[in-house]
Amino acid sequence: MRVNRRRLIGALALLFILNIAVISLAQQVQAATYRQGSSGEQVRIIQSKLKNWGYYDGTVDGVFGSQTTQAVKYFQRKNGLTADGIVGPATLRALGMSDGGSSSTSQSASLDLLARVISAEARGEPYSGQVAVGAVILNRVEHPSFPNTIAGVVYQPGAFTCMVDGQIDQPVAQSAVRAAQEALNGADPSGGAIYYFNPNTATSAWIWSRPLIKVIGNHRFCS
Repeated sequence: MRVNRRRLIGALALLFILNIAVISLAQQVQAATYRQGSSGEQVRIIQSKLKNWGYYDGTVDGVFGSQTTQAVKYFQRKNGLTADGIVGPATLRALGMSDGGSSSTSQSASLDLLARVISAEARGEPYSGQVAVGAVILNRVEHPSFPNTIAGVVYQPGAFTCMVDGQIDQPVAQSAVRAAQEALNGADPSGGAIYYFNPNTATSAWIWSRPLIKVIGNHRFCS
């Protein structure tokens, strides 16, 4: 009887510990999800990013109201996300915000996104041109006129053709993955450029007005 009682107590203790772990995990998941009715600093950051990128014209007050919900849905629709108005892990990543994952996971996501853009925008270009496209994105991250994350730069409305024509979802070339890693390691064949364009297809007078730094393959890299 004593043995059975000890086993019962041990089982109950283990069950209690598991329940605590499940509750803690649920709280972490909930903490990384923002929706109408949420409030606080993270909501203010969400509103600020959406406003800076042209998705939200309301007040940055840290209160997740109906106007913020509509802005989130607009952002989600434009970027191939489920347009439910809820800022969960996928939308947080698209906004360039932490979703509670590890730093290594965040770095992997940045590498993947950078490689996808390079592959979509510069597939078929010389390898140095692929690295240069990655460098342009990273140069924008450091430039005060652009969002300060890779995701923010990539998802900025109208910034990259591949985000509009669906090329971002095409299979990623292995050379683009290598180029992304090289750009992240500091390589910059663009010479510090923050813009690039294909002169055979560009029709914008403004982009042609940008000071030329160098030409690599079919792309002109500009300041």
